[in-house]
Amino acid sequence: MIRRWLPHAVLALLAAALLWQLERGEGGRQQLEALQTRIAEQASANETLEQRNQALIADVAELRSGDAAVEDRARAELGMIKPGETFYRVVGDTAAAHDRERTE
Repeated sequence: MIRRWLPHAVLALLAAALLWQLERGEGGRQQLEALQTRIAEQASANETLEQRNQALIADVAELRSGDAAVEDRARAELGMIKPGETFYRVVGDTAAAHDRERTE
């Protein structure tokens, strides 16, 4: 009697082990899905960095094109002025105006 169902039981256990390996083992479906998620996240990060690189390349090209771009950058970012110019700072309620723009 045991000889009749023993091969079937062994085959069933073997099939269960193989299915478990396919589903959860190394290289299985869960690991594949996790890797696909990581690939999608990395592709998104790469796209963001590529856009940033393109913007930086454009900035470098603009700065190399002439003195006007360098002068504009120095004025805007460093607050520099030319000799003989007078710098005026207008102080107002810009924070409140900025807050109103954000809420509208």
